[in-house]
Amino acid sequence: MDFATRIAAWQTRHGRHGLPWQGAPNAYRTWLSEIMLQQTQVATVIPYYERFLERFPDVAALAAATQDEVMPYWAGLGYYARARNLHRCAQQVVADWGGRFPPTAAQIATLPGIGRSTAAAIAAFSYGERSPILDGNVKRVFTRHFGVEGDPAKREVEQRLWALADAQVAAAPTLDMRAYTQGLMDLGATLCTRGKPACERCPVMDTCVARREGRQQELPTPKARKAVPQRDTGMLVLQRDGAVLLLQRPQTGIWGGLWSLPEFAADADPLDASRRLGLEPAAHYRLADFSHVFTHYRLNVSPWYVHVRAPTVLRDGVAEGPVMRWVPAAELAATALPAPVKKLLEGLFLAGLPGMPAADRDLFA
Repeated sequence: MDFATRIAAWQTRHGRHGLPWQGAPNAYRTWLSEIMLQQTQVATVIPYYERFLERFPDVAALAAATQDEVMPYWAGLGYYARARNLHRCAQQVVADWGGRFPPTAAQIATLPGIGRSTAAAIAAFSYGERSPILDGNVKRVFTRHFGVEGDPAKREVEQRLWALADAQVAAAPTLDMRAYTQGLMDLGATLCTRGKPACERCPVMDTCVARREGRQQELPTPKARKAVPQRDTGMLVLQRDGAVLLLQRPQTGIWGGLWSLPEFAADADPLDASRRLGLEPAAHYRLADFSHVFTHYRLNVSPWYVHVRAPTVLRDGVAEGPVMRWVPAAELAATALPAPVKKLLEGLFLAGLPGMPAADRDLFA
């Protein structure tokens, strides 16, 4: 029996069948799950997926929403360009395809935020198209099973893996594409894992090069490790009358489109930074430093709590405009905040701040 047919047969008997996006083919739900699962584990995605689907049950509902309405339902999943592209994609599906995802992987791949592998997964699950996938888990399965050396992120290695992916589908003309596609995902996620692969339960262990040669830990070839660059910044928790000043970050870059805290140079005076915004500090306290690791660098944050007096309008009148706004404590839970900023603010509002004056502590209650 060929490789692909064995994977499909194994998935039918032993694969995952209870995930919330499985069941009757639905391109919208498949697409949403595939985008959320990029760089994110299933256990993390499930509650986000269910909450998102409850608010935006179909592509028309998502397309009709504003980006500000969408972002709170993504906040915490990271890689926020995915959410912006998700929104743009929904609008394009409604405008150009009458609210129905196009039927082929090649057409789906023309939509915002959808690459070749994701397009193939949507087409396979929704329409049964014979288009192979090649996500991170599948690359690991293929490099081990077929003994492919070299960094899978490099173009020449990736091209070889795509050729192998195409060949497996071509060799199985009666293949159940839904079972095979899900089987590859399941195999990579549950058996052919990064650290301790369960080779003894693998349906294709007898033809696996890595198992035969004892190279499971060598394949895929690891990337050359680089020193992680460090960046330092200060953040201001500017609080007035039970509200916190937030600014909306640019659409591109880290935390794109989310609401975050004003920043200043880590070695600068937080009171001067507050005054540059036109605000007069009444009290201030240093909060615990924290770090957040992005794909290419580590951000070290030194936050300060600053209780400010009136005025209610910042210099240049931007406090109540689209760039900055005062957000009442009760509205923070529904605001699209970066995960570490949300954790910081929730800690303050739930626990108060040691040494804070009683009047200020009452505002955080």
